[in-house]
Amino acid sequence: MKKRKKAAKQATKALDTFSEKRRRGRPPSIPASEISGRAENYRQFFWEKRLDKKSKQFGRDRPYTWAEQMLAATNEDELSKTFDAAPNYVRGQLGGSIPLILSILKERTFPKTTPAQLDYLADSLAGSGQVSPRSSRDICGRERAKQRQKFPHKILRKEFYVECSCGYRGPALNDACRKCGAEIPLFQEILWGAGF
Repeated sequence: MKKRKKAAKQATKALDTFSEKRRRGRPPSIPASEISGRAENYRQFFWEKRLDKKSKQFGRDRPYTWAEQMLAATNEDELSKTFDAAPNYVRGQLGGSIPLILSILKERTFPKTTPAQLDYLADSLAGSGQVSPRSSRDICGRERAKQRQKFPHKILRKEFYVECSCGYRGPALNDACRKCGAEIPLFQEILWGAGF
């Protein structure tokens, strides 16, 4: 039998393996998406959501009273008392990080206004002690910038075609009948996919 002139080329890297070479720098201890997701979750903890009558959309109106008391706390006892008024899910998430919260509240760069303070606190706590509060804020800022670049446009107005009991048939204006002003019920909006 005749020998082949060229031997079969050996594959140096299989198709289903991952690259062994890692990126430059220290490997992250926690994924950036997890930190930014946790920060958004904490922001929702601190703000009371209310339905705006005109725009029919939820917006953050005011912080919860326990969140404002948390910002005014100066020691661990006061801070633990504020968590007694908070819901159980907040106590479960933030109850064990009282020393971290106090250190963030005492930072030199802590903002002066309540909305900025709550956002600063949410971004700082998102690292949950695995990364420093400063790094956590930087990561959250970078992730939000990525999201803004990904979706530069947003929907300014949505329209529905309605058939009203007053006899009007046509496009709605601001989620209501153009002729009589009858509003589209919130439950119908949820069914149509424009809900929460």
